[in-house]
Amino acid sequence: MSKDEIKYEPDLSAEAPGGAEAEKKVKKAKHQLKHCEQERAEYLAGWQRAKADYINLEKRIEQEKAEWIKFANSRLICELLLILDCFESALKHPPVGGQATDDGVRHLYNKLKTILKNEGLEEIKSLNEKFNPELHEVIENEKGEKEEGIIVEEIQKGYKLHGKVLRPSKVKIGK
Repeated sequence: MSKDEIKYEPDLSAEAPGGAEAEKKVKKAKHQLKHCEQERAEYLAGWQRAKADYINLEKRIEQEKAEWIKFANSRLICELLLILDCFESALKHPPVGGQATDDGVRHLYNKLKTILKNEGLEEIKSLNEKFNPELHEVIENEKGEKEEGIIVEEIQKGYKLHGKVLRPSKVKIGK
């Protein structure tokens, strides 16, 4: 039998001892029951909200933790970019005496690039691209045949780590 099925019908006949008083007690009990049911509903709703907030907090903490782990090596990678720049410079300029670039240097350069790529590093494409202040840093404006705002030379390569700019490209743009 549910609470909705319980109905009290007072016996108002003269023979029923304490009829009016019993009715007052029943009304008071019904009022208390209704109040308790409202409180229960409020507590349940509050508990459900708190539980949902806690679950959302756990998810957010997990996402932040994953993001932190993803970028934990960014400082080390920035320092390795300096070495990568040195390799690129060495490969651009042949050694004194006109000898061909050592295959060992090229192998080390390629190996370092592969390692950094596996860690989520990617080059920012610049040459002949439209200047984007989020990806590029202008070092010089150059008059020439190129359209205004187009990158004509890349001074230093820029890189992204997991889609976020780690180092912007340093470029010359057409004026």
